[in-house]
Amino acid sequence: MPVVRSSEGVTHEIHGVRFVSYAASRTGSRELCAWRVEIPAGTRAPAHTVGREEIFHLLTGELLITLDGRTERVTAGDTVIVNPGATLAVENPTDRTATSWVTTSVGLVAELADGTRITPPWAD
Repeated sequence: MPVVRSSEGVTHEIHGVRFVSYAASRTGSRELCAWRVEIPAGTRAPAHTVGREEIFHLLTGELLITLDGRTERVTAGDTVIVNPGATLAVENPTDRTATSWVTTSVGLVAELADGTRITPPWAD
């Protein structure tokens, strides 16, 4: 039975945001990836278009989520469903770190507004 202990999460950082990967192909998952995201106070991550569906569940804090141009304030306990091809931007306008749990399928690719394609190592 594959069990990934909290101490075994692999940390990645990009655009001032920390991603801690738990479920991925390297840990035995064949179809899904899951990670914790820590978004520091005052952070505005760049908008990006996702190639696969993502489920974004806010564990702590409060965020502004912009999905295809529509902005919603989400708070702890809220879940955002990001469909493939949607453009997502995340902002933490508060003075506290917000934490979320994200799940997607293996092979996620994101594209920034300038055309840069990112294949996140936490979604392999």
